[in-house]
Amino acid sequence: MTRSIPLVGALLGLAPLCAGQAMFRGDATHSGLYAGEGPRQFHGIKWKFATGDRVVSSPVWSDGVVYFGSDDGSLYAVDAETGARKWSYATGGPVASTPAVAGGVVYFGSYDGKFYALDARSGRVKWKFVTGGERRFEAKGIHGFMPRNQTIADPWDIFLSSPVVVKGAVYFGSGDGNLYALDAETGQLRWKFHTGDVVHASPAYARGALYFGSWDSYFYAVDAATGRLKWRFQGGVDPDIHNQVGFQSSPTVVDGVVYTGCRDSNVYALDEATGKQKWAFNNQGSWVISSPAVVKGKIVFATSDSSLFHIADAGAGKPILKQPTKAYVFSSPSIAGDVAVYGVLNGIVQARDVNTGELLWEFRTDKSRENPGWVLAADASFNMPLLYTSTWREKPIVSTEMEFSVGAIFSSATIVNGVVYVGSSDGFLYALN
Repeated sequence: MTRSIPLVGALLGLAPLCAGQAMFRGDATHSGLYAGEGPRQFHGIKWKFATGDRVVSSPVWSDGVVYFGSDDGSLYAVDAETGARKWSYATGGPVASTPAVAGGVVYFGSYDGKFYALDARSGRVKWKFVTGGERRFEAKGIHGFMPRNQTIADPWDIFLSSPVVVKGAVYFGSGDGNLYALDAETGQLRWKFHTGDVVHASPAYARGALYFGSWDSYFYAVDAATGRLKWRFQGGVDPDIHNQVGFQSSPTVVDGVVYTGCRDSNVYALDEATGKQKWAFNNQGSWVISSPAVVKGKIVFATSDSSLFHIADAGAGKPILKQPTKAYVFSSPSIAGDVAVYGVLNGIVQARDVNTGELLWEFRTDKSRENPGWVLAADASFNMPLLYTSTWREKPIVSTEMEFSVGAIFSSATIVNGVVYVGSSDGFLYALN
């Protein structure tokens, strides 16, 4: 049976994945690189699987089964070839975490404040771990919303931390501000590391350390065995409207360098051993929620407000090329061969050549084509005058929900055997080829 073995593991020898293992962004370093060639042409929908709510979770593929969560509160296991449901497990809250599969067990978190380990074949519960509770990042007057003296939850804090499984331990972040290390077999707590705010970024692992960011605007390196702090790096601060603050992007670790996006509008390259900044790529006020990928000496990422697909030199952070995406990108680029695939919040999946930036193909969800409420302009960009007419009370929240209504793609794709698996806020998981 063909197995999805991320390319970077073979190249770097980091956190090797055994047969049947799968994690967010492909492997423990969050490389975003997948074996084989990505599709350079779009032929159609192989199948689509309906859930009861939006699919923010990114799918993972293991032994012919695709695992993913839905905001309907369930974790799903679906046959990768046919799209038939094998099993599902209902939790008490939305599952916006991407699952990890290792040793025949599926690990994931839920907004119910619990972390789960299920048997991968049957969906039977092996154990549950109760955290200190989930919550979204919140602040007074966030993004300039009114009333300014009222604490408001950030509607763009959309993801939960996705676990990484290494050497018998499972690691994940939580809305209670902790990074947790649990015994993968028993669910017993090994240690927890407390930060100053929500941790919804997903930790990456390399050479005995975990790398992750928090909404307290610090990026951390922690010893995986002990939970001891190795170093921390401070990103931008924004005490007024809390817009340019916090690490929501998940990092990738390549050749001794940690790459991560930040809501302070920068992509940072940090020395893996010391945390010292090697360079920063500034995006002029635009968040970088997308997790970067590094391939052939180039870093690939995308932005929110400026709506751009970027390729830059990984060594120096110098721009190579940029292409418009038409709308915000929260999805992370997945790369197979010379093809990068990512989702856009206008309900479109785009595939580009990683050498030239050329748009190879697009897939548009039905909801995006229907364009309920005229959310999208004629060019598929957001109709901003319609959406953001006020910062008062519920208007920004309603506007955000309207954006979600067009089948927004928050999910990051998994690419296996030329098939792209990706979720949408229209409630479907898609298999595209």
